[in-house]
Amino acid sequence: MTRPNLRVRVALWLLLPLLLLLGFDAWLTYQRAMNAAHAAFDRTLEFSLRSIRDGIRLRDGQIEVDLPYLALEMFESNGGGNIYYQIREAGGRVVTGYPDLPDAQPVPGEPYSVQFYDDVFRGRPLRIAMLRLPVHDVPSAQTRVVVVRVGETIEQRQALAREILTGSLQQEGLLVVLALGIVWLGVARGLRPLNRLSARVAARAEDDPTPLDTAGLPSEVVPLVDSINQYISRTQSMQSSRRRFFNDAAHQLKTPLAVIQAESELALRDTDAAHENPGGQRRQGVHLRRLNRAVQQAVRIVQQLLSLSRLDADSGYTVRHAAVQLHKVARSVALDWSPVARSRGIDLGFEQDVRIDVMGQADLLAELAGNLIDNAIRYAGDGAVITVRVARDGEQALLQVIDNGPGIAAGEREAVFERFYRSEATQAVEGSGLGLSIVREIARVHGARVALTDASGGGLVVSVLFPSVKGAAAA
Repeated sequence: MTRPNLRVRVALWLLLPLLLLLGFDAWLTYQRAMNAAHAAFDRTLEFSLRSIRDGIRLRDGQIEVDLPYLALEMFESNGGGNIYYQIREAGGRVVTGYPDLPDAQPVPGEPYSVQFYDDVFRGRPLRIAMLRLPVHDVPSAQTRVVVVRVGETIEQRQALAREILTGSLQQEGLLVVLALGIVWLGVARGLRPLNRLSARVAARAEDDPTPLDTAGLPSEVVPLVDSINQYISRTQSMQSSRRRFFNDAAHQLKTPLAVIQAESELALRDTDAAHENPGGQRRQGVHLRRLNRAVQQAVRIVQQLLSLSRLDADSGYTVRHAAVQLHKVARSVALDWSPVARSRGIDLGFEQDVRIDVMGQADLLAELAGNLIDNAIRYAGDGAVITVRVARDGEQALLQVIDNGPGIAAGEREAVFERFYRSEATQAVEGSGLGLSIVREIARVHGARVALTDASGGGLVVSVLFPSVKGAAAA
């Protein structure tokens, strides 16, 4: 398929209007040329008419006509056209000339005033000059009025108009060609910056993240280059996010995979020795339990990494906002984690002051609450008390997870939101350091804020404050 050429398109866009204007101008030029031809030839007709006038006499009550030599010469020498004349009395009697010459012109004007009009005679267009002439016979004191008409076919006038039109069209056609040539060259020159830009883009390395330079580009092209630069920036951000995900996955999965490999090898070895040593089966069970914990840890790390990758600002992920009952989501997640809490002797409770609908995505809000409860269970310690609370703070919805554990030092409360950050006090606790990072990302895509404060009597309060409330009612 042939690609459209910008220069050809511009030339065609200009050519069609120019041809229409040229046609309209040709019609106007022809009309002006015909008017000019009429003005030139009408003077000859008028001269002939006045020559005939000098040869008309009234004698003894009769109209006599003696055509002058000049008038006869004009009749005979009119090359390419025909001349017709008629002299008629006011009463209608034709004195001389062509009796069927049309007299469709309205009532003649003032005496001695020449009038011109167009008519058709014997199927040919005719230009007619007419003169109303009073003729006096002094001896008999008589006056007669005659109407003198001289008509000429318009072939010569048309030929002159066509000649003028042809010359005008040739000049204007040449100007159109020159204009298109100038436009063609101008477009070619105007496209040079685009050609240079294309060459620069083609010469770039595949991994070159630098934006394209807009210096020297026309202002009309700058928005296009800015859009390309934005696209390059988004692409680089997505690639960086992807590389970060792979690096994080390789770093975090290295330890669980090593444990899985080691424990599986030991379990296999104990399986082989179980026939000779009864204690081999017990050791095999220990290895399998460790193997199971390592697999669970790897699965959780992968899930958390996928969540962070999906929620990354550069991933292009869009939250499907809908009305979500925050209190129901929080209660359901707390119930899901209650068996884990009971297994460690933790009192996990739920408090609800209001029923609140927030705009968000239910599965992400559930993941946020689950990470907060998981962190509290992990770090508050066995026998702790954890409370999940949904309340109203002014016109905003508030989700809190409160524990009476060791809490987080004030100097570390910002650092704990970084990926894989583990404080010295929690190094002995099994975890990945991704939970609060996921919480902050989920809060960000919902327009919420996360704050860490001290609990009264010791412990930690994690508060998530949502900016918009769909509706609230007393519980």
